[in-house]
Amino acid sequence: MQRGDRLTLTVERPAAGGRMIARHEGAIVFVAGAIPGEVVEAEVEKVQRGTGWAITRAVVQRSPDRLPDAADGTSLSDGGCGGCVLAHIGYERQRAIKAAIIEDAFRRLGRITLAAPVEVVASPIDGYRMRARLHVRNGRIGFFREGTHSLCDAAPTRQLRPDTLAVLQALEQSLKTLDRDTVGEIELSENLDASERALHLELLPNADPSRLVAVTTLEGLTGVTCSPPDSARTMDLWGSAVVTDVVSGAKLSRHARAFFQGNRFLLQPLVDHVLSQVAQGPVLDLYAGVGLFSLAVAHAKHGPVVAVEGDRFSSADLRRNASAREDVRVRSESVEDYLPHATKASTIIMDPPRTGLSKEALAGVMAVQATQLVYVSCDVATLARDARLLLDAGYQMTSVRAFDLFPNTAHVETVIAFAR
Repeated sequence: MQRGDRLTLTVERPAAGGRMIARHEGAIVFVAGAIPGEVVEAEVEKVQRGTGWAITRAVVQRSPDRLPDAADGTSLSDGGCGGCVLAHIGYERQRAIKAAIIEDAFRRLGRITLAAPVEVVASPIDGYRMRARLHVRNGRIGFFREGTHSLCDAAPTRQLRPDTLAVLQALEQSLKTLDRDTVGEIELSENLDASERALHLELLPNADPSRLVAVTTLEGLTGVTCSPPDSARTMDLWGSAVVTDVVSGAKLSRHARAFFQGNRFLLQPLVDHVLSQVAQGPVLDLYAGVGLFSLAVAHAKHGPVVAVEGDRFSSADLRRNASAREDVRVRSESVEDYLPHATKASTIIMDPPRTGLSKEALAGVMAVQATQLVYVSCDVATLARDARLLLDAGYQMTSVRAFDLFPNTAHVETVIAFAR
């Protein structure tokens, strides 16, 4: 097996990341654009240490779950554009595949056999994203193709609303009037009904932002900021780059640079489920972001709450959102710095980055000895790893549910509740 080879493969099962597992002469091949149960003709893209990566070029035996306009094995959208690696698969099968990926990760990585099939809560596919990072290359605005820095059109991915795409198209044309390339990356943030839409522009090195006010003052936007690359300094261009929603009775405002959950359709169901797993306070909310769970817990009168957030942009929004509540105390520091001094809590909510809990954070969580833990994760591999360690420390899993915050992608949000 070597690069460029055409192989006829029987696809066995899904793998984390969106590819499917097949075997060729005993070697594992990760196949893009396939569905378990299919026989496909695939072209080898690379081989490393006896393992191959290949892309489907033709479907020999087709799955009934393959969508009609993906009959030849290609993606429904823009040839592997980010956010579309499962777009050739019917949506119900996508959910089943994600449930299988979760169960497989827990079995292999966590040595945990889940007691029941995982429910993956469904999301509408069109226009679900209220946050997105886009890239500007050679005068075009778009997403990156999966695993590359090659640009592709955002429209066929179906992730953004039509009015959002219209704004981006107008911005693309407006930026072309500048004498030189100025913007490299765009952070887009909308509220739930898209009545507020803000942008943060990451400038190219040595770019001159003096004309950006004129070229970004567009219908459909409510505010724009910018900053040099990798800079914490934010320059206001015009309007307000803060958007606001009310979730579970709590007012949540956030800047376009702050982290927030990205699916407008599943935001409330996700918060409702987390709330259902929270005991009466005190509650400790780690990686609290702008206060999505903290403020919902406080509004439901399950507090008091200590909300810990180390990111400067999210932390500033968190402080503003919690400023009117005496039952929410904000700590603007890393979780690792806070936990050695943490007070007792009945419930810990934790929504860490994709890398999961660090060793220091995990040790700190265990030291608090909360009776309940609610772990919200966007990466099933690190979740399975951390779940194993929590089980070994004396916790039991009481609930597992997943939310398809990223339809047509291989990503899934998983929420596990633990009890001591």
